[in-house]
Amino acid sequence: MVVITFLLRRRPELTADDFHRYWREQHGPLVARHAQALGIRRYIQLHTIDSALGAAIAQSRDCEPTDYDGIAILWFDSEDALVASASTPGGVSGSAALLADERTFIDLPRCQLWISHDHTVIG
Repeated sequence: MVVITFLLRRRPELTADDFHRYWREQHGPLVARHAQALGIRRYIQLHTIDSALGAAIAQSRDCEPTDYDGIAILWFDSEDALVASASTPGGVSGSAALLADERTFIDLPRCQLWISHDHTVIG
């Protein structure tokens, strides 16, 4: 499996609540509608929360404070499968729809994205 990990920051004009609601209620279902055409095998959203425990754990490890609002993780069969599905008419239109929607709530220039291999250690 190949995984796309996308660290997200919200557009500055959006509140955290508005960002999370839109991502969960609008963008998530949009991804689900295009998942088959794009070859997406699994998609999860990790929404950040304010947590004293999280802050304490991060501080105990000297972790840098973050202003990311969440992480999107998408699984695909392989890089070749990802490229092939994105090249189909459904994949092209799905990719365009997702990117257009992302621009409405994600501050794309301030985000990070990478592709990796899935290496499960537990579970």
